[in-house]
Amino acid sequence: MLQHLMHVQTGPAGVVSRRGFLRNVAAGAAGLGALGWKNAVALGADDLRKRGMACILLFMRGGPSQFETFDPKPGAATGGPTKAIDTAVSGIQIAENWPNVAKAMKDIALIRSMNNREGEHARATYQMHTGYVPAGSVKYPSLGSVVAAEKGMPDFELPHFVSVGNRAATIGSGFLGMGVAPFVVANPAQLPNNLALPAGVADGRFNRRLGLLNDLEEDFARSGGEPRVEEHRALYGNASRLVLSPRLKAFDIAQESEATRTRYGATPFGQGCLLARRLVEAGVTFVEVESNGWDTHQQNFDRVKSLAGTVDPAFAALVGDLKERGLLDRTLVIWTGEFGRTPRVNPNSGRDHYPRTFSVALAGGGVKGGQVVGATTPDGGTVAERPVSVPDLFCTFCHALKINPRKENMSGLGRPIKIVDGGQPVKELF
Repeated sequence: MLQHLMHVQTGPAGVVSRRGFLRNVAAGAAGLGALGWKNAVALGADDLRKRGMACILLFMRGGPSQFETFDPKPGAATGGPTKAIDTAVSGIQIAENWPNVAKAMKDIALIRSMNNREGEHARATYQMHTGYVPAGSVKYPSLGSVVAAEKGMPDFELPHFVSVGNRAATIGSGFLGMGVAPFVVANPAQLPNNLALPAGVADGRFNRRLGLLNDLEEDFARSGGEPRVEEHRALYGNASRLVLSPRLKAFDIAQESEATRTRYGATPFGQGCLLARRLVEAGVTFVEVESNGWDTHQQNFDRVKSLAGTVDPAFAALVGDLKERGLLDRTLVIWTGEFGRTPRVNPNSGRDHYPRTFSVALAGGGVKGGQVVGATTPDGGTVAERPVSVPDLFCTFCHALKINPRKENMSGLGRPIKIVDGGQPVKELF
């Protein structure tokens, strides 16, 4: 059946209350009865476009080299063969393999002074998704789950957090609970198999099955399992609204013109970025699209050129498309990996892990494009100006999305945990 399901209102322990669940179901049924599906969907989408904030995370898994992306050092001993190219903004240059991003630079801001201590993939990836280093006793929620919990609108039929193309284990909702866990789409070019009713099962039969399931769970609820039953019913309630929802067409990128699909690139990442735009336009709060293969210990220059050939057109098309549709102001687009690469080129023509300096690109969500924050030394070895930490970066995300970074949520251990512990937003970006 459906898994990694939709947003539901939960208590401090991430458990859905019976009163909240029944209120949501009743309100949804009454609203749809009065308006009808078509009008309800139209009004909901309009409301989301006017009021809702959204975020799209483009995650370069493996750690992209800052030298071959957004902080090139041509002519330096550490720069390698990569040339720099001019962008649409005078004075800003980026690596030569990013011509489409260069044209879109008026809408994109670069942070070249990111710095961190985590140089191991799993730990750094976790931190760049949650803002926290791993801790055995606490399962921190990913940024997607935090944004879903803070900005997602109740009773919305689609999942608030969608992860596209993530072949590795998705970092989930932690102590925030399954209500804001990611819904994983493995292939953006195909409708997810678990979004359709089984063959021969009509809507009425499906609803009768849900009613039978509720009856079967009643004894367990009366025997002390009521909290788990309530959460389970809430998840299935959201799932049923999803499979019966007209909004499901948002997952179907085949409805886009051939020209639009080509603009993003005929690749899983390109089509994933197109799907992200469709989902945000339909009211989804957070979408992550992953590009894998950036761990370039060998043949760094050739591999980054190939990877950039996929990501460059998609990133630029996404920013341009959001802007054309009036969605960029309310949609924060983040381009990042878990860390950078070493200034030194190793004997295999590769660069190794290097958290001391790396780059992040941001667009939308109130971010002022066409600027660079921070700088590294001429050899790219250290931060020379305006260091930005991971907590600073997460505070910046919260500032863009109008989320209070000091808000506390209760962990499963009964401890209050801040959304971001420390740091300050990079205000000059806005």
